[in-house]
Amino acid sequence: MTRILLSDVRERVSPLGEHVLLSDEVAAALAAARPVVALETSLVTHGLPLPQCVDVALEAEGRIRTGGAVPATIAISEGRMVVGLSDDEVDRLARAPDTAKATRANLSTVIARRRTAGTTVSATMLIAEACGIDVFATGGLGGVHRGAAGDVRRSLSGTLDISADLEELARTPVNVVCAGPKSILDVPLTLEYLETNGVPLMTLGADDVPGFYSRSSGARTPLRIDDIAEAAAIIATQRALGLAAGTVTCVPLAAEDAIPLPVIESAIGRALDEAGPEIRGGAVTPYLLERLHKITVGATLQANLKLICNNAEMAARLAVALDRSCSAVHRPHILRHR
Repeated sequence: MTRILLSDVRERVSPLGEHVLLSDEVAAALAAARPVVALETSLVTHGLPLPQCVDVALEAEGRIRTGGAVPATIAISEGRMVVGLSDDEVDRLARAPDTAKATRANLSTVIARRRTAGTTVSATMLIAEACGIDVFATGGLGGVHRGAAGDVRRSLSGTLDISADLEELARTPVNVVCAGPKSILDVPLTLEYLETNGVPLMTLGADDVPGFYSRSSGARTPLRIDDIAEAAAIIATQRALGLAAGTVTCVPLAAEDAIPLPVIESAIGRALDEAGPEIRGGAVTPYLLERLHKITVGATLQANLKLICNNAEMAARLAVALDRSCSAVHRPHILRHR
């Protein structure tokens, strides 16, 4: 597959331009101002087991294409930010040894050391924004971890642990479609943090913020919307007003795919009680996801796969709706690639 440097196709070159390689498909879509949806790859490298991680990544791309948009799966390959992986590249990434997990905090290190990495929400957002990609689909949002309100038993650190996802949303105008904050987080505190940082969060067709695996987290949503067109109108207005933060559109799982909240809460409590002293920092989320998979006999994995594809489908609809909005003037001018 041939690649095109971002600096060769953008009129206003981002500082990332010399380090970002676009696939022909993504470059052509951006040049023609067609809707594009970014996809992260930490779920491929660290979040899900083989072969499900590859299968769901490719299915998510298919859902985006069916929805009328172009998928742009993003990863770091030997120090280059690649936007638009091929199927073979997704598979190789999943099987690559010693892959890193790229965030805003370590992105310069990963690139300087020419590492290969899956991109987290924060890294995916900043790369997508540099390319002029407005919409990003992921599974669940990071947030404020349990224990921040003083209940140390509900935490694995006993300290205020806040995901970089929230800071990225405050500074980067990309629209994230997800199934709500991850169930292992403190959802009310996550909502408070987003509000403090001026990040609009809306929920499609529900009064409660979804709880990732569950249709409800038990927390009321700041804003209910009843169709994707309304989300697009709010986002377009956000851009027209010059408000620089990103937005979050939460999509609940279908009832038949969701797990009841009490079941998840019980499983999380058990997993926290069983965690050894070595489970700290970046090891917390992978540990909890794996333990929940075992405790629920695979139910959380199946729900995770369903919500990733569901979010991708809704993100495509959002990208198309934004493209059709006459007020969506935020998209940077893109030159046709040479």
